[in-house]
Amino acid sequence: MDSGILDLILMASPVVQIVMLILAIMSIAAWTVAIAKSYQVRKSADRARHFESEFWEAHDLTNLYYRVEATRDSAEGMAVIFADGFKEFMRLQKQGVTHSSDLLAGAQRAMKIAFNRQADSLENRLPFLATVGSSAPYIGLFGTVWGVMHAFQSLGNVQNATLATVAPGISEALIATALGLFAAIPAVIAYNRMSARVDRLLGDYENFAEGFMSILQRQAHLLEAKTKPKTEVKSENVAQFAAADSLNV
Repeated sequence: MDSGILDLILMASPVVQIVMLILAIMSIAAWTVAIAKSYQVRKSADRARHFESEFWEAHDLTNLYYRVEATRDSAEGMAVIFADGFKEFMRLQKQGVTHSSDLLAGAQRAMKIAFNRQADSLENRLPFLATVGSSAPYIGLFGTVWGVMHAFQSLGNVQNATLATVAPGISEALIATALGLFAAIPAVIAYNRMSARVDRLLGDYENFAEGFMSILQRQAHLLEAKTKPKTEVKSENVAQFAAADSLNV
């Protein structure tokens, strides 16, 4: 940092120095959160692509489910959504539920809960970046206003006020605004970038859940057809034929 700027910071009023310290802490925290979230989202996106490829290539979803459960502590994203939905589907089957709508509703609820948890994990700390981006300029402006007030107040003891007398006070006050912008601009950029990446990843989760629900729907209808009593099937066929004959007439 330039020695002249450092001198202005050291000579600033205590209130302005506190404002500068707050802005410096906010800037460091915002950079830390931005780097951590960037790593988290990138890792989650890579794992999602890997699991989605593994899912559509799998011939037996039961084996895939047990592999996910074996690494449950480190699983995330699509793997967790799949495991929770499949687990609920099998649990309802074991309880004797055979109606397709009940099976699908239970699996969908389980996947929705898992999706919300994954969304909370991805969106965690993003509001902090938005807070820094929106509040840092105002905090810096407060420091600038306070510094300017302090500078003009000190002029009351000077008989002949010149630009050389006023300039140092105003300069040290303007540093607070500069620090506020320095903290806010990267935070806003990081927030917008991370929000877009998180929304895109959550959209991939939703598309995967819809595709998985289609598979479960086919399995649920097959199970319902196998467990349906024969008399009921015959009565439905008779009703369908009667309806067809009435239409032909």
